[in-house]
Amino acid sequence: MQPSAVPELAHTHTRPIHWVATATALAGVVALSPVLGPDAATAAPTPGPHTKSAPAHTTPPDPAAAEFPLDCGRVKAVVKKKASGDLDGDGRPETVAVVHCDSPMGTPPDGVYVLTQGAGSTAPRVVATLADPEDRTNVGDFAVRDGEVTAVLFGYSSADVPSCCPDVRENVKWRWENGAFVRSAPSGARSV
Repeated sequence: MQPSAVPELAHTHTRPIHWVATATALAGVVALSPVLGPDAATAAPTPGPHTKSAPAHTTPPDPAAAEFPLDCGRVKAVVKKKASGDLDGDGRPETVAVVHCDSPMGTPPDGVYVLTQGAGSTAPRVVATLADPEDRTNVGDFAVRDGEVTAVLFGYSSADVPSCCPDVRENVKWRWENGAFVRSAPSGARSV
């Protein structure tokens, strides 16, 4: 038996149209490779002077560990109220404490102090006095919210008013501005 002759197949002969089709397909692959290829590698930008690093100390300062600029004589200073929040925008919380001397009689005046604590420090420190006990005021409502300290202060219209009975009420707030705490009061916030 002799092998039979195989007829010539049409696809085994190249024609110019085959070359055009191959060149078109190859051009399409090359043109689409940037779109279909892997994403380009990107490097993270180096931090500039406007970038803040993560805060090193995020626990609010504990007023129980602070020393206040308050002369209480033989009695101790008592923290009446406290609240914490980031007051200066540095990403670390400050604590605001309302403090007075633990007097056995009468109504001792309050002081309002801002505490901060640096990274690695073991004790908080007083960085600002918002209300001085020498002003003879007592603090009613008190809060730290949205970078502001708000309080209701009760005081006296004259030195003749007894310490038991403050006759002036004032709504006040403090906000950190240009490196200092600025006190303001809404209009009409003082009443006698």
